[in-house]
Amino acid sequence: MMVTGIVLVNVERAMLRQVIDSFMKIDGVTEVYAVAGEYDLVVMIRVKSNNELSEIVAGKMTRDIAGIIHTKTLISLEARAHVDLDKVFC
Repeated sequence: MMVTGIVLVNVERAMLRQVIDSFMKIDGVTEVYAVAGEYDLVVMIRVKSNNELSEIVAGKMTRDIAGIIHTKTLISLEARAHVDLDKVFC
């Protein structure tokens, strides 16, 4: 089974590219979307356990990535897709 976290992120504008690059270096981060609206980025995290998700969100993001102003983390309770997400991301 897979745990999916969706993290909404506000970043310092001048550091947007660096923050995206930093996210993409983290194992478990599968996608980063630059978006318009209330948040600057949407980060998709797909891992095998809540502990792994916690290490990324509460550990690596706060410890290893400069330029993050604010985050909001959502945890998927159910997912439906046209592809088998476990096969794609695990």
